[in-house]
Amino acid sequence: MRITCTYLPYQLRFRFEAGTSRGVLTEKKTWLIRLTVEAFPGREGWGECGPLRGLSPDDRPDFEARLHEICQNLSAVTYDPNNEAALLDALVPSEFPSIRFGLESALADWRNGGVRRIFDNAFSRGDAGLPINGLIWMGSAAFMREQMEQKLASGYNCLKMKIGAIDFEAECALLEEIRKNYSPDQITLRVDANGAFAPDQALARLQRLAQYELHSIEQPIRAGQVAEMAKLCAETPLPIALDEELIGVYGREAKARLLDQVRPQYVILKPTLVGGFRACREWIELAEARQIGWWITSALESNIGLNAIAQFTDEYDIHLPQGLGTGQLYHNNVQAPLTILQGFLHYDPQGTWQFPTAGPMPPA
Repeated sequence: MRITCTYLPYQLRFRFEAGTSRGVLTEKKTWLIRLTVEAFPGREGWGECGPLRGLSPDDRPDFEARLHEICQNLSAVTYDPNNEAALLDALVPSEFPSIRFGLESALADWRNGGVRRIFDNAFSRGDAGLPINGLIWMGSAAFMREQMEQKLASGYNCLKMKIGAIDFEAECALLEEIRKNYSPDQITLRVDANGAFAPDQALARLQRLAQYELHSIEQPIRAGQVAEMAKLCAETPLPIALDEELIGVYGREAKARLLDQVRPQYVILKPTLVGGFRACREWIELAEARQIGWWITSALESNIGLNAIAQFTDEYDIHLPQGLGTGQLYHNNVQAPLTILQGFLHYDPQGTWQFPTAGPMPPA
């Protein structure tokens, strides 16, 4: 069976200036993959390749050229669903994790009937929602306070605040304000530094943040400082979650070596950045074997990628809120039957999808 693989570049536009310690985001380019087979008219599998600027291994000038080449190569081979993993390994180099994720999602969608059912579980059937954290983006103290109030009013019981861009004292004041009104039993607080702290200041800042009874902090220091991160994880008064540290780590032995050296309290898995579902499963197996907690997070994908990640997440018996609330970020997101209600992400399998049609998809 021959599959035709095409893709569509798509520019997502943020509803607001989304601040991180690495800068402010106003738009994001992504590439949507579509799979078809002539013998099955009307049946399409969709996936998304959305590398993050300045962070993804495949954020490189030749990205689209390589995506085009991979689509051509997929269209030229005989597709065997029983040999899918080997096919992806042969077609997609490790340093293109977002393409691996996009193709893996699109193949699963097509294989399961082309109805956006990537995995068959309670979430994809519309029988259960997934608990998620409410994301508070960096900005002025007033803007961050406004976001917090909106999330709390919407029923979230877990908030994640990005820190490291404005004055540290102002960020602590916002956390203190929440803690004066909500106990840890009422509201779980997470923070994400995106590597903003210098190693020589990180422990003192973690000690200060621990006063607010936080659940965890993501990536307090920049990735790649393995010895410093290991020391910090051993001494921290606040659980540390590795995020960017996992990017670019390929192969089971390398992943196990990183976890054994750093011994974090948590790892955060982003399929777009670590290489798709199979890579996430490997991280989960290794983390659980070492009693390291984990949760899954989207990486600013459109609803196509977000839906695939959410369905994968429900393959596990999760208890922690996941980072899957990014579907509300864009003016022009792909229309999808994903909704958030009282801090839970829900999917309606009978709902409507509407895919972009502006401009032809490049031929494979």
